[in-house]
Parts: sequence; structure tokens; C-alpha cells
Amino acid sequence: MNKNSAQNLALFDLDNTLLAGDSDFQWGQFMIAQGLLDRAVHHDRNVQFHEDYKQGKLDIEAFLKFQLHPLSQHKHAFLDALHLEYMKQVIRPMMTDKARALVEKHRAQGDLLLVITATNSFITRPIALDFGIEHLIGTDPEEINGEFTGGFVGVPSFQTGKVTRLNQWLAERGQTLADFEVSYFYSDSHNDLPLMKLVTNPVAVDADAELTAYATAQNWPQISLR
Repeated sequence: MNKNSAQNLALFDLDNTLLAGDSDFQWGQFMIAQGLLDRAVHHDRNVQFHEDYKQGKLDIEAFLKFQLHPLSQHKHAFLDALHLEYMKQVIRPMMTDKARALVEKHRAQGDLLLVITATNSFITRPIALDFGIEHLIGTDPEEINGEFTGGFVGVPSFQTGKVTRLNQWLAERGQTLADFEVSYFYSDSHNDLPLMKLVTNPVAVDADAELTAYATAQNWPQISLR
């Protein structure tokens, strides 16, 4: 028996789930506010991609090309320092007491905790760590010689890609989803239905209309962390 087989698994989406807002969208807005992106060029496309995501029709590769390119324009050390300010100004105000309490409830139960998000891991890893969650699956930006190229590596953790990436991550640990008698996945978005349908305990959190309708039909729990 796998030594972790008695442990339950708690998966958390990040944007608009644990966070009362979208870290990917707000990073673009933050870069504009810092004078690092041209508002006229970036703002409307950022908004359009955000709307496409909400409608379930996001072209993930086009979005990643758009969203990761600015990382390639700056040194990693500069971006790390910028992210510290981003955390302080933008992210921590979106980290609600209810969200922190939910994470702590699962930690107290001894569950294996994982944030799984389509947003790139440069933006999201410090956020997951601020919640006290060590494990993160995010879309991984490509780096060469310690600097971002503007590309990405591996499968984007978006829609069915979350299932692929979770299975890969568990396989690296010598596990499968079936090893967990109880598995939770908290999400706000219908984009996450492929993974929500696979866990034993899917939970809709401040959900969009499509997920709300599906969760209602399936008698899934629905909660708010706001």
C-alpha cells in the first residue's frame, strides 16, 4: 500500500476561488500601472482574453503567447522584486479569511494540499506559498539560463490539461487519483468541469453561471469564500 494512501487529497483552483479576483488578469493591470506595458496595446486584449476564458472559448496558446511575452522583456531578479510588490498591493487583499480558513481546515485534517491553476507558475507559486500550500501545478513558463523566453513548457494546466497535469504529478509521486479514498476539488469555473467530474467531492465556489447550473443539477455543494 502506498504510504500516502490513507491521506485525502484537496485540490484548489486559485483565481476567483481561493482568491477573490483573478491573479492573471490583475498581473497585466499591475504591469500597466507600473508603466511596464502600454495600456493602449495591452488593456483591451487582456480584457478580451479574460472574457474568452469566462465564456469557455479561450485560445490557451494565443493567450500564453500574449501573457508570457512581457516576462521575457525583464530580468528574472527584477520580476521577482516586482512580484513582491504585486503580492502586497494586489494579491493579499484578495486572500479572504474564509479562503485561508478552508485551507487550514484541510491542513488540520492531514490532507495533501495542491493548488492547480491555468495561470502561470511565476505568478502563482508565491501565492500558493502564502496560503501555506507547498504543491502547485500551474502552466510553466519556459526559462533558458535562468531567464524567461516568453514561451511555455509542457501541457498548459487548462480544462482537460488540468487532468493531464494532475495525473502526471501523481505518477511522479507513485500515485493515482484512485489511491485517494476522498478527493476534493474547489473551483469557480465551468472550465474545470473535466477535473471536477473525476474527484469524489467537487465543490463549486462563487461559481460562474454554467458551473452553478451543473452543480445544482448534480447536487454538488456550493459555497462562497467571499
